[in-house]
Amino acid sequence: MKPPHSFAHRSRAQRSAALSACCALASSLALASADARAATAGELATAQSAVDQMPPSATLRKIVENGAIVLGTRESSVPFSYTVKQQPVGYSYDIALKVVDEIKKRLNMPNLAVKNVQVTSANRISYVVNNQVDLECGSTAHVADRDPLVAFSNSFFQYGIRMAVKKKSGIRDYSDLANKTVATTAGTSDERMLRQMSIDRKLNLRIISARDHAEGFAALKSDRAVAFVMDDPLLYGKIAQEGAARNEYTVTGTSLANEAYGCMMRKGDPVFKRIVDDVIAGMQRSGEAAKLYDTWFMRPIPPDGVNLQFPMSPEMKALFANPNDRTPD
Repeated sequence: MKPPHSFAHRSRAQRSAALSACCALASSLALASADARAATAGELATAQSAVDQMPPSATLRKIVENGAIVLGTRESSVPFSYTVKQQPVGYSYDIALKVVDEIKKRLNMPNLAVKNVQVTSANRISYVVNNQVDLECGSTAHVADRDPLVAFSNSFFQYGIRMAVKKKSGIRDYSDLANKTVATTAGTSDERMLRQMSIDRKLNLRIISARDHAEGFAALKSDRAVAFVMDDPLLYGKIAQEGAARNEYTVTGTSLANEAYGCMMRKGDPVFKRIVDDVIAGMQRSGEAAKLYDTWFMRPIPPDGVNLQFPMSPEMKALFANPNDRTPD
């Protein structure tokens, strides 16, 4: 039996009123949908017009056509680009989002979507070259042998390459590593330099090439390696994550090289590079970059509220005063 208040048991007047209401609602939804489509089409048309009035940029044209910008992010490059609750965060990622804000303004696309694609040290360059990501702001060193493949923005961080060891190991410099097992991260300039140093200094190192920084530090933590060689801010980041056990580790060794991080993008697109460069230079000259540095290197950071306590170096202050995209060496 149907309930007494079903549509069939209503009076003709009631059924007529209900049908009218349904038709009105359907009409309203259709109009709302049409308005939404018109707004989207209008925004894309405006963005297309903006791109047409600029010098040619394959990256901006791709962004307009897809209605989205694709950012390359990292899983464990603390505090530059890493994942917390399945969402990317970090110093470098915040810089990438500033670039996105500027692109939204340039293209008149306030609703531009942001898609995050996780990359590793081993595949990040190929993802940029093959148009899988539009911009990668993580912990990628601007070294000369990468210039034929990709373009780099103004640098946003300068650092040295050293090693994290357990204090009880007694290791102080690279000569102490002879005939020992050492970890680093695959696909990095650090790995290349470590292998070359082992040959040049006849250290006979056994090198573990880890998938990412977390895996590399885990080798040190579990004593499968006596040292983890990497960029010194990343070393401080991994040690800080150890909580009370952080006092068991130290960063040591003469720096293998001085390098700088930059945002990576496809070659041959000076218009897009100029936008990224201008954002980074503007942040550095205005003091915004210094505040961002303080947030990520001198204050508690997610997910556990650790503080890296990594003061800004004189080299970093000089970089902020004179923004550039040069390699340090």
